[in-house]
Amino acid sequence: MGRENWKTIHDQISADISAGQLVPGAQLPTEAALCLSFQTGRHSVRRALAVLAAEGKLRVEQGRGTFVQAAPLINYHIGRRTRFRQNLLEQGVAPAGEQISDCLMPAPDWLAKVLDIEQGDCVHRVLRRGLADGVPISIGMSYHSAALFPDLAARRGAGQSITDVYRAYGIADYFRKRTVVFTRRPDPEEARLLIQHPDQPVMVVQKTDVDAAGRPIGHSEAVWAGDRVQFTFDNPDEGQRAPKGTNDV
Repeated sequence: MGRENWKTIHDQISADISAGQLVPGAQLPTEAALCLSFQTGRHSVRRALAVLAAEGKLRVEQGRGTFVQAAPLINYHIGRRTRFRQNLLEQGVAPAGEQISDCLMPAPDWLAKVLDIEQGDCVHRVLRRGLADGVPISIGMSYHSAALFPDLAARRGAGQSITDVYRAYGIADYFRKRTVVFTRRPDPEEARLLIQHPDQPVMVVQKTDVDAAGRPIGHSEAVWAGDRVQFTFDNPDEGQRAPKGTNDV
């Protein structure tokens, strides 16, 4: 091999993935085996694998090895009645959600303004992860007033959707007041939870839910794996309610 050994390795593994010779979830040979197969050194192998991981084609699991990324591309449709589970089921993908952590905290000034509560009021802070066919696609951090929803964290931990929680408190309908979408690099913990390379970008979706009277009832920030999800936005007529329940994981 010549000076661009790593690129030859990269291109061959990438081609094998595209051709289906390396299927999603398949484990690659060890570094030593790849060095022997490609007749090159560890530096070239490691560089090729690192680039493939950054491209979202491979994932590296400490202590286990390197695997072909088994990530479905989800076309996530955002409309008036958007639902996480419905979005995935309609595409033949099995949805799931798991609660990573929850706690009670005093509302900082920015959150108090968003939720229209007093600074320092107690709020639920819930971190959840959304999965598609067992593959992580999103991490959602949500904030809700503990005075409005005393047992929200317990309900979410028991598997209730946010729509069901709202309904249990007499909120039959809700919608989005505002949605902000932007991209950035994940922090190390986000990359770990999404099982993706830290150089692979994520999409961040911030939203605030309000009830039918326009009262803020929840705020969330969802971090989505950028190579596993694409968003399709409806353009509602003026006066229509904005999408609701988008991160109903």
